[in-house]
Amino acid sequence: MDVPSGMSERTPPKSVAIALGSGAALGWAHIGVLNALTEAGVRPDFVAGTSIGALVGAAYASGRLASLEAVARELDWRGVVSLFDVGFSRSGLIDGRRIADSIRQQLEPGRIEDLPIPFCAVSTDLHRGAQVLIREGDVVEAVRASISISGMFTPVRRDGMLLVDGGLVNPVPVDVARSMGADYVIAVDLTHEMPGRRRRAGGASENLEENGPGGRSSSDRAGSASVREKIMSLEALGMAHIKHWFIRESMPNIFEVLMVSMNVMERQITELHMQTEPPDLLIRPKLGHLGFMDFHKAEEAILEGYRAARSALEPRREPDGSPGGARVGEAGGTSGNGG
Repeated sequence: MDVPSGMSERTPPKSVAIALGSGAALGWAHIGVLNALTEAGVRPDFVAGTSIGALVGAAYASGRLASLEAVARELDWRGVVSLFDVGFSRSGLIDGRRIADSIRQQLEPGRIEDLPIPFCAVSTDLHRGAQVLIREGDVVEAVRASISISGMFTPVRRDGMLLVDGGLVNPVPVDVARSMGADYVIAVDLTHEMPGRRRRAGGASENLEENGPGGRSSSDRAGSASVREKIMSLEALGMAHIKHWFIRESMPNIFEVLMVSMNVMERQITELHMQTEPPDLLIRPKLGHLGFMDFHKAEEAILEGYRAARSALEPRREPDGSPGGARVGEAGGTSGNGG
């Protein structure tokens, strides 16, 4: 394969894998990253994904990334909320059937082992607390298991296990990607910034509850209907019983509490994993201005992912002036461990 200047030019990798991390709505940034890599001539030979990374990774591995991107860009709050088939079951707030049906429409029925690019979805066995790597079987079931956020979605039963979000054990599956046979791993970490927080001009922080469900500032809402108005328009969908969760209140709603709590844990796990199993190239899109539930802001997330990947692939020079490979570190200006 052709090697972009940001990757090592001295010893071109024989095979490349990409590890796509968890992050709920922030995961649309993965689409921008993959678009930038394709534009630069980098076509991963293996794909490993956790949670939303599993969804985008499966779409890429099946050759349907463009289709998923089109759907993501068209999503609005009405479309997002319509996917939440709230059931208040004993094991999750959301049943997950509507989301599974939506995923099936985007990926089409099929088996992982038949995908054009080898793919692995990371999940967690709730009984054992152990990582589960899904490399075969129904691709939609694998993605549904990987995105099953504990407490929010009902777990997926598979081979006697109860599977939930892979972010509990491996938010950015670098080691999984490498174990698939790659000698060069590109990782995309979405949660290094605390999503849903902004800075006012005076420097004071704006919290999730001050900006509504997506941590949006008043400027973001200018010229458009408020979140309250949008949610109140969903009566026809029979969603009255969850409207109050999305209305701005003095406290974060239940979805925000679950997602931010997961983020705090996943950030710690990711940092530990990066120390023991660093990727060859780490891409970290700047997504702190977005919230975990901002699925309707795909355009912004995709653009940030694209920018971060392009920056990570830019040429870098060694102190002696010779070409150097990309370095592991922050997106937009990679630094840290040598790649």
